[in-house]
Amino acid sequence: MRYGLVGTGMMGVEHLNNLALTPGAVVTALADPVDTSLGWAKGALGDRAEGVQSFDSAEALAKSGLVDAVIVATPNFTHRAVLEPLFDAGLHILCEKPLATTIEDARRIVDRAAQTDRVFWTAMEYRYMPPAAEFIAEIHGGKIGQLHMLSIREHRFPFLPKVGDWNRFSRNTGGTMVEKCCHFFDLMRLVVRSEAVRVYCSGSMDVNHLDERYDGERPDIIDNSYTTVDFANGVRAMLDLSMFAEGAENQEEITAVGDKARLDVLIPEGTIVYSPRVGFRAPKAVERRHVHTDEVALNAGHHHGSTFYEHQRFIAAVRGEGPVEVTARDGMMAVAIGAAAELSAREKRVVEMAELGV
Repeated sequence: MRYGLVGTGMMGVEHLNNLALTPGAVVTALADPVDTSLGWAKGALGDRAEGVQSFDSAEALAKSGLVDAVIVATPNFTHRAVLEPLFDAGLHILCEKPLATTIEDARRIVDRAAQTDRVFWTAMEYRYMPPAAEFIAEIHGGKIGQLHMLSIREHRFPFLPKVGDWNRFSRNTGGTMVEKCCHFFDLMRLVVRSEAVRVYCSGSMDVNHLDERYDGERPDIIDNSYTTVDFANGVRAMLDLSMFAEGAENQEEITAVGDKARLDVLIPEGTIVYSPRVGFRAPKAVERRHVHTDEVALNAGHHHGSTFYEHQRFIAAVRGEGPVEVTARDGMMAVAIGAAAELSAREKRVVEMAELGV
């Protein structure tokens, strides 16, 4: 399977590292308008860089005839424009999250994806972290009874530097609740198996990037928030985000509570904690177990091995050996919840998803 990569920054390099571990995957082309970024990609390829052609645009790569599948890892605000020539060329596509920065652009991508018989896959790596995947499987398997409450805590580091620091402004990213948190809104939809009906987000920029200026303009991205999401089936979910808490023992802590038990997953610790209901003052019956993640997969990226497992599923779908597990519509719905959260935080009110036309 001949792969091209459009966007050769940090996430693009992570994809290259994981393609090196994917049987049958051969990188044949790269595209990025920034020579420095292309240099990072060639460095990651090492000996595999021989014969790999470089282009300055997605259009040029699409016209080359060198690839069967393309990974898009360009800045968020470019996705719609970058994807158009790739759709026109009839290529299989794995597009990094968020699908787009606006619901309008995401809807356009969904429409284009529906017009092709090629695979279109929205990259949502958090689904494929082995501890998270096991956690989700146990919930869907009835381990906690009927799910009523889902909470996700991510306490992590600030946004990293990018080329031109494009990620410092909401107009480029869709805002933190779209750029960063679409992963978690996707997880909510996956776990809850329902659609969001209303969103309330309280968030602001209180610590990070306050002293930065770009052409005299200060960044405007949320660095901490609480978001509550009500789903159509009655389940409520909550996201607790802090981007100035990199000292936390676990970056992600996810809890699901049903009528029979509570289930937690801790990442990167990799522990799942099962806590059944036992009655008032009865002895606890907590069970803890570790979910193994392959060391090779862990070392190939920064998402607890998930990028490796995601690529195995993507290439299987391209070969007709498995389904498309994260569709363009999935990507759009995650963007929509994030957009609702951004609006809610700005206007300090509950946002009904119907207001956004989704």
